[in-house]
Amino acid sequence: MKIAILINTSWNIYNFRLGMLREFKADGHKVVCIAPRDDYSKKLEEEGFEYHHISINNKGTNPIEDFKLIYDYYRLLSIIEPDIVLGYTIKPNIYGSIASHLLGIPTISNITGLGTVFLNDNVSSKFAMWLYKIALYKSIVFFQNRDDLNIFLERGLVESEYADVLPGSGIDLKKFSPRRVDRRDGRFKFLMIARLLKDKGIMEYVKASREIKGKSGYDYVDFLLIGAIWKDNPTAVSKDDVDSWEREGIIKYLGVTDDIREKISEVDTVVLPSYREGTPRTLLESASMAKPLIATDVAGCRDVVDDGVNGYLCRVKDYRDLADKMDKMLSLSDDEREKMGMSGRRKMEMEFNEKIVIHKYINYINIVTRNLYWRGKIKCRDFICS
Repeated sequence: MKIAILINTSWNIYNFRLGMLREFKADGHKVVCIAPRDDYSKKLEEEGFEYHHISINNKGTNPIEDFKLIYDYYRLLSIIEPDIVLGYTIKPNIYGSIASHLLGIPTISNITGLGTVFLNDNVSSKFAMWLYKIALYKSIVFFQNRDDLNIFLERGLVESEYADVLPGSGIDLKKFSPRRVDRRDGRFKFLMIARLLKDKGIMEYVKASREIKGKSGYDYVDFLLIGAIWKDNPTAVSKDDVDSWEREGIIKYLGVTDDIREKISEVDTVVLPSYREGTPRTLLESASMAKPLIATDVAGCRDVVDDGVNGYLCRVKDYRDLADKMDKMLSLSDDEREKMGMSGRRKMEMEFNEKIVIHKYINYINIVTRNLYWRGKIKCRDFICS
């Protein structure tokens, strides 16, 4: 069977879906990757996957551009002739699915997060939701947390019999495993890993860090930050902002990295004060490496963090409560933090193993191979929700 993967960057495919694609290939399926060309496109080809470039303006809202994207997907898919299309991220899910429906190709979409579309109530957000309803009609749709699924059901964007929840993209437990690091500097390190957007809670992280730094006896605490600066996003913070935080001595900005494992292994606690998530990959990776977590009590984050067990939850957009949870983490003994981290590791093993995700996709693909679902002989709930 020929499987087409539609995502907004080749980087995303390589870093988050590679394990699944390798399983597909091992099962004898042909995998075709469709995404904008970047440094990881060649890596996908080296893995033995067919690759096709497509231009996507991920932040653009020009309707002419978007209609052209539907045409580009339609043209590519009509040439490739996949047996099934798997879509991820907003524009591939919407415009790729519409093109797939026009060609009669079975589609499964994965809603990795709701983003600003669902945080606002303006005309563009309502239009985007209308497009979702068209694109997802009679498609199988996976969500990364039940809160997001319920929002789509309440707004009539999907039908319950075609939808289910997956544990994010899952986590490779071997790749992200606990590491022993010999640290003798005596410093306690918090780390936030995220795109530098206000919606990710970057301002709350800075303010909470400033509050901790202002307390007597906390000069041994470092607040680290890793993530790309997104200039075109309306909620992005600027490089000037980051530079000013560094000059003030609050934040240490570490830029971006291709292998986050080394950075996670060197810190004591990972923090994500985001306003909303699908299932945050950085928390999965950190928990799998047995690091205690601090995150906001919002959709996505609360699925990963069990408050008081493998980390702490704080109130959204409340930097004082975030600082309080940081202070609470600092007050724990090394043994208590280690126990918290190992609880997170066990949670990843039980609930977020990427093999759970891969199994559900393969189960679906096998049913499509037998042509049962598309003849109406079986419902989504009969195999996805089992």
